[in-house]
Parts: sequence; C-alpha cells; structure tokens
Amino acid sequence: MQKRQLLAVTLCAAWACTGLGAWAQTYPTKPITMVVPFPPGGVADTVGRPVAEAMSRHLKQSIVVENKGGAGGGIGMAQVAKSKGDGYTVLMSLSSLVVLPEADKILKRAPLYETNQLKPIARFTADPTVLVVRSDSPWKTYAEFIAYAKTHPGRISFGSSGNYGTMHVPMEQLKAATSTFMLHVPYTGAGPAVLSLLGGQIEALSTGPASVKQHIASGRLRALAHWGDGRLASMPTVPSFKELGVPIQYSQWSGMFVPADTPPAVVESLRQAAKFAAQDARAVAALTASGTSFMYQDAPEFERFVQADAKEMSALVIRIGKVD
Repeated sequence: MQKRQLLAVTLCAAWACTGLGAWAQTYPTKPITMVVPFPPGGVADTVGRPVAEAMSRHLKQSIVVENKGGAGGGIGMAQVAKSKGDGYTVLMSLSSLVVLPEADKILKRAPLYETNQLKPIARFTADPTVLVVRSDSPWKTYAEFIAYAKTHPGRISFGSSGNYGTMHVPMEQLKAATSTFMLHVPYTGAGPAVLSLLGGQIEALSTGPASVKQHIASGRLRALAHWGDGRLASMPTVPSFKELGVPIQYSQWSGMFVPADTPPAVVESLRQAAKFAAQDARAVAALTASGTSFMYQDAPEFERFVQADAKEMSALVIRIGKVD
C-alpha cells in the first residue's frame, strides 16, 4: 500500500513538473493583451506602452495595449479580474485598484471585482501626485490658491479620473486638511481631465507628473505643490505639501496584475519580462522623458506593498465617505 501511494505521489509530481515545464516552454504562443483601464494620455497609459514594448521583445511576442476606461478604472480592472488566467490578458493598473472595491461598499453596491481576484506581477512606478492649474490662472503659488478656495467655497472646480480614483483621493485629503470646499468633476481618465483643465472647463487637478510634465514645460500649466515627502527630481522647484505645512501625502503607483488563477510558470515568465522592461534602456528613457522613473518591485515585495496600501486606503475611503 505504501509503495502504491509513493508511486502515485511520484507520478503526480512528475506530471505537475511536466505541466509547468510545458507552460514555460510554450508561453506565449500568441499576442498578449495589456488592458489599461483608462483612456490614452494618463499615467497608466504612459507607463504601459513602453513597458509593453519592452516586454514584447523579451517574450518574443507582441503585447497589444487596450484602453478600456470607465467607472474610475473599475470596468477594465474587472474585465481582467474575471478573465481566463492563461497569461494572455494582463492589467496595467494604478493604485485606485485597491480603493474601488472599498468605495463600492461605501456606496452600498456590489463591487465590480475584489482585489484577491488579481495577482500582482510587478510595480513599475510610484509618484506623488502634483497640484496643477493653468498658467493664465490668478494663482501663482499654493498660498494664493488655497486663500481663494477658503474665501470662495465651491468656486474652484477640480477634475479627476473618477470617484475615489487616484486624482480624486488626494484632493479630498487637501480639502479635509484645509477645511475648504472645491467642486469635484469626474472624468473617465486623466487624459480627458487634463484636456478639460487646458480648455478652461475646470480650474485645477491632482495627477501624476507624467500626465502634465509636457504642459508645464510648454508653459500652459503651473505646478503649485505635490503630495510627496521631498522635492521631485523632475520638478525640483515645486514644494511638497509637508514643506508648506499641510500634513498630507499620497503616491500614485502603477503595476501589472493577472487573474489570480494564472499558472505559476506563466506568472514567472511575466515576472522575468517585467524585470527586463524595468532595466531596458528604451523603456527607462521613455519614462524619464515623460517625467517619471521606474521604482520597480518584484511580485513578492509588490504583493506585500499592495496589501499594506489597501489597508491604508480603506481607512481613507471610510473617512471620505459617500460622494456623488
């Protein structure tokens, strides 16, 4: 009996190893879709495209970026969470991924997805968001901006990528810390929100540096402050809120995920491709030009980071409460 059990265990182990080996040797055999759950022009798109190009060279198979905006990123995130875990659908997400399920609960509706439906592969960037206004606005400094907000409640409107998203949450932090009221105008992504700011439909917004650096450089937008812990290399003259005496901090990270049931060998292949992309000269140059840089975390470290961030953001969402 013991011999038969030992044989069965040995055969099962051999089968498992053969299966994993087959996955590793054959994957990928067709193009991979990278879902970016926001319209073009935002941080996830800006990071996703050079990363996808570099990973495709490593995997020797094309990676097609598919922008699928809506619900503050929730529609695209849910699509990947519910996809077949075969490695052919991956997600390039922002930190709103850990916020939206909690926000759905606050709003007493069924979450579009749960974070445990997604497996972290790698984090690529982690940037503080930046408060920007048009250059032709009357506010040349943060002090002027916040003084106006305090004396003109509701007169300043700010855009975001959607309720509870990575552009909304930091502005709610600012409102709470300064006891001000500013009007929130949600869009489907950072790209449309930035265009509305440039077009004069809104007065301000908070977003990652990659979304606005070119417009700041061209003189169309002005950065007043950022949510980081120190000066940013890409914007060394812009003060942090901490420097200005406002005790708030927020980081907008980008990372890649796959459905939770993706085979380990496929996960490993994607991890290696992600690591290659983070060290690839072309991808590094593209991100540097956009105003950000790689802050890479491999899957185990990134998974711990996501869990910690989810806990912190859950508490923040509860403080924000229900928003329209």
